[in-house]
Amino acid sequence: MLFNSYEFIFLFLPITLFIYFLLNKKRLTYASKGWMVLASLFFYSWWNILYLPLILGSILVNFTVGSTISKMESLRSPSKKAFSPKTLLTFGILSNLFLLGYFKYMDFFITNANMVLGMHWELMHIILPLGISFFTFTQIAYLVDAYRGEVKEMDYLNYTLFVTFFPHLLAGPILHHKEMMPQFDGLKNKVIQYKNISAGLFLFSIGFFKKVIIADTFSVWANTGFDTTSALNLLEAWATSLSYTFQLYFDFSGYTDMALGVALLFNIRLPVNFNSPYKALNIQDFWRRWHITLSRFLRDYIYIPLGGNRSGELRTYANLFSVFLIGGLWHGASWMFVAWGALHGSAIVLHRAWQQTGLSVSRFFGWFITFNFVNITWVFFRAKDWDQAANVLHGMIFGDIIVSEKLEKHLNVLKSAGIEFGQFMIHLGGSASTWIWIVSAFILVIATPNSNSLTQRFYPSKFNLAAIVIVLLDALLHLSKNSEFLYFNF
Repeated sequence: MLFNSYEFIFLFLPITLFIYFLLNKKRLTYASKGWMVLASLFFYSWWNILYLPLILGSILVNFTVGSTISKMESLRSPSKKAFSPKTLLTFGILSNLFLLGYFKYMDFFITNANMVLGMHWELMHIILPLGISFFTFTQIAYLVDAYRGEVKEMDYLNYTLFVTFFPHLLAGPILHHKEMMPQFDGLKNKVIQYKNISAGLFLFSIGFFKKVIIADTFSVWANTGFDTTSALNLLEAWATSLSYTFQLYFDFSGYTDMALGVALLFNIRLPVNFNSPYKALNIQDFWRRWHITLSRFLRDYIYIPLGGNRSGELRTYANLFSVFLIGGLWHGASWMFVAWGALHGSAIVLHRAWQQTGLSVSRFFGWFITFNFVNITWVFFRAKDWDQAANVLHGMIFGDIIVSEKLEKHLNVLKSAGIEFGQFMIHLGGSASTWIWIVSAFILVIATPNSNSLTQRFYPSKFNLAAIVIVLLDALLHLSKNSEFLYFNF
């Protein structure tokens, strides 16, 4: 089920909210958690009920392994157990990676094995279960936290609620057990908090608007541009890359805003996942702002276990590059994602090396380099193959400059500079309004407060209520049934 659907907004959400707080009001706490689990599983099954046993089996295995690890004796004490905590942790992590690898990477492996070995194995055409990348990483984090002694309580219902809580289930944020479960047990969180209701609706409306009005508008130009890459001129190529850059941001940050907003209706605060990433002044700053919970996971559960920065500069560079390579592959089974991860890994290494020199650049130049690097590397992230990426990049650098033929009589002098006049933005199905949208998006992401800041300043009032209603109605009127979130595919 999608957040941006009539079924979710008018049926699922209000019914789930009403029954949850009704059960809590009657002090049926365990029943309220059970209801939330059932509602979340229904939410997940709406897309394809065949994958319900998959997530339930994954939850059972991980809870069993994690609870067993937590109950074992101290890691430094002699153990009479058949298996040590470390062995169980290894088993749990490998089980999760096997599940993720089978569903997400099996066809990728077969394709490359056929290419390298000259074989003709048939592809399995496995449909990727929604949210598998997120609930897999969430549970790996739980197992490691259990091994480190950071998981204090063990209850199967609580654990199932932690994994399946529907606002974060399909596309994050990636959570820690310790930051979630105490909130469900807090007495104040069991009753309706009207301040949280109003703030949650406010945040949900911002995310809804981002997705339906902004991201879905850019998606038309981005999709058309990447489908006609060989024909793009310079302005069209830049419009294509920038359209995807803004589509991806407003789509994913819009989903996250909606997730945080919905969770807040239940008095649950999910971790912030975006903090104006396109304002970043360097690539390290970008990754502290973009998909923050993924960056946190990669740092805590891959970079630090690899040795972090404790074994000299060369090892640090290797660790940083490896983390981003893994992060790229996590996004999808394609060499394009690997290339994207490698580019960002290389940029992080170069940034660290630059810091060692003690040199600095102006804030504007730092932002300019960072934004353009991110925009260019998104081309690899979006392109289906190397040819598509090469065509877009070629157009951005060497493409002809073609402006609207309507301006020819006014700007005829520009012909001497090699500028041509003709049909403007034709290969994107766009027009001059496309660039108005791009400039407006720049202003939104660079010069205005982000949704986190706006929500912190929010207070219930008639004006703010009217603003929420207007934004929601506008987005509802533009709602498309075929508008899925991009990160559902990652």
